[in-house]
Amino acid sequence: MDTVPADRRRGGVVERAWRPVALIFAFLLLWQLVTVTELVEPYLVPSPGRTAEVLVGKWSYLWPHTLTTTWETLAGFVIAAIVGVLVAVAMVYSRAVESTVYPVLLFAQVIPKIAIAPLFVVWLGFGFEPKVIVAVLMAFFPVVISMVTGLKSVDTEMLELASTMGGGPLKTFVKIRFPASLPHLFAGLKVAITLAVTGAVVGEFVGANEGLGYVILQANGNMDTPMLFAGLIVMSVVGVLLFALLDLAEKLMLPWHASRRGSAVTTTLLAKG
Repeated sequence: MDTVPADRRRGGVVERAWRPVALIFAFLLLWQLVTVTELVEPYLVPSPGRTAEVLVGKWSYLWPHTLTTTWETLAGFVIAAIVGVLVAVAMVYSRAVESTVYPVLLFAQVIPKIAIAPLFVVWLGFGFEPKVIVAVLMAFFPVVISMVTGLKSVDTEMLELASTMGGGPLKTFVKIRFPASLPHLFAGLKVAITLAVTGAVVGEFVGANEGLGYVILQANGNMDTPMLFAGLIVMSVVGVLLFALLDLAEKLMLPWHASRRGSAVTTTLLAKG
């Protein structure tokens, strides 16, 4: 009885996976053709094989730097998520807070983080803190905006029903507003985690002696393009894995949401047909 649904689920996974795999393969093939035909000088664009050699051969060097960037990213992301949610709640429940904070958020968002990152290095040195702060600044805005949107998108009839049944603001928030806002929040969190990786690396560009940003900067200064490409690939993989973990958490926490029910509904209709 359970074999058919399982087979269909496996078929769905294959159906979703083959397109990105094919795209990655096509990109690697194009990359290889560019290097083989020498359209670009090898010292400017290394071949995929040479980049893979560096990834494997220098992994013992890349691994500690990868861990450093990952910890900086996670620290910045967690801080941005917690503070962002609290600020969003305050903005939704207080018009005075919203009218005061929202323009400041917009102003802070349009400032290039690479322009203010050196200030944090001057103030805090070359340690862990400046990179985390830049990661927080990069990740903070999408968390706030998505949470505000989620909290404001709750059906007003549900809120009125809760009020008539004697539900206070706190109980209404816990039982209705917050659960209903989670799909929007997760959308913002998934954007924020990728921006947090970028923020950590930007902080390392400005001043660091470890991390993937440091590796990329050193490789660029030494014209070591295979190492530079290897650093960029590892940085991208870190971002993709963290994004995938958040997507998995969303699937586990929000199985009831319409976006998660789509495949199940389609499978049911196909089975009936």
